Amino acid sequence: MREWLRQINEFDRRRFVSSAAKMALGVSLFPALDQAVRAAEGANRAPAKRLVYLFMSGGMSHIDTFDLKPGHENQGSTRPIPTNVPGCQISQHLPILASQFDKMAVIRSLGTQTGDHEAGEYLMRTSYEAIATEKHPSMGPWLQKHLGRKSKALPDTVLISAPARHPGAGFLDPSFSPLPIADPNRGLENTKIPEYLTAQSFEARMNLINKFDKKFRSKYDDRNVKTYTDFYSEATSLLASGELEAFDLNKEKNEDRDRYGRDAFGQGCLLARRLIEADVRCVEVNCGGWDMHSAIFDGNTMPLRAGIMDKAVGNLMKDLDASGLLKETLIVLATEFGRTPEINYNAGRDHHPAVFSSFLAGAGINGGQFYGASDKAGFGIETDGVSPSDMNATIASAMGLPLDAIVHSPTNRPFKVANSGQPIAKLLA
Repeated sequence: MREWLRQINEFDRRRFVSSAAKMALGVSLFPALDQAVRAAEGANRAPAKRLVYLFMSGGMSHIDTFDLKPGHENQGSTRPIPTNVPGCQISQHLPILASQFDKMAVIRSLGTQTGDHEAGEYLMRTSYEAIATEKHPSMGPWLQKHLGRKSKALPDTVLISAPARHPGAGFLDPSFSPLPIADPNRGLENTKIPEYLTAQSFEARMNLINKFDKKFRSKYDDRNVKTYTDFYSEATSLLASGELEAFDLNKEKNEDRDRYGRDAFGQGCLLARRLIEADVRCVEVNCGGWDMHSAIFDGNTMPLRAGIMDKAVGNLMKDLDASGLLKETLIVLATEFGRTPEINYNAGRDHHPAVFSSFLAGAGINGGQFYGASDKAGFGIETDGVSPSDMNATIASAMGLPLDAIVHSPTNRPFKVANSGQPIAKLLA
């Protein structure tokens, strides 16, 4: 009996315990028992160690990716295909992700009231609406704030192809600022020390700079001055370390670079994999081109963009799974809003914040499921609505962050990592 219980999966085990409890203790006592079991499971769950955050900038069409409406007039030409989980279907343009669906939890009931790109991206990344007096942190800097610095040489957060409007470290100390990589193909630029500059002469130059700066630092004992000094020291430490190879895609085989796709997002996901292997805690990769107001079913719009996403994200998941790192790495794919179910007069779809889709996969996540639902037309939320702060609370919970911990900004305002969001228990392993 004990061996049989050990072998069945968590869902079946919980269902068995539910039935036994109802028979032995009565229905009225079961909710409290189930709550205790879930609390114990949550307490024993090991948090994810690393985060890959993939942002589909422009507003990814939910109805053409993860929330299809076959048979409805709104569907257009996109057709569903089966995944490796029976009964679950996603877009025909996502065959690699379909083969990885058992690791994915797709949220099909996200919703906001923000139809503006910049405001929507800010809300998704920070859980807060943008205000003039504060800039809120994105998830990577929050991780460093609560969990401490992970590596002495490498940055805690790397942003690949991120927009200039990215919130970064927000109001947190500048030492939490992510390292930006504009082009994954060029990696970390301007890091090669000239041949004429020997290690001894480089050290002499650094000592001279420190000598010049010493008087200024002692006179102006300011937080920003100290942060700049620390940043300079970290940069020189990185230059002297062997960790720079993690940023060099030329170390990869050509066939692997082709497998991810030679576009910026594909190479960005390949670089993300290398950085995760080097134990960088958080890597964010941005993928633009989703603002499809016209000709959405043309081969150069939705099929092309979804295919780019599928190759890059699908192979990232496969590689991390093969190396065992997916058990320690949480992958998040997000977007700022969806697109209108009705096809407009330009054969495209417009901005639609009322309902859209994103997914979480890997460490800390119960994969192989859809969570929430839109209505039959794909226009609004039908069940289990999720806010951006709820999604971020789920990410933070999977990463082991304290959701109730308050951090004060320089203006002494209190903030939490996911605002007032609540984690989605059904998605957490």
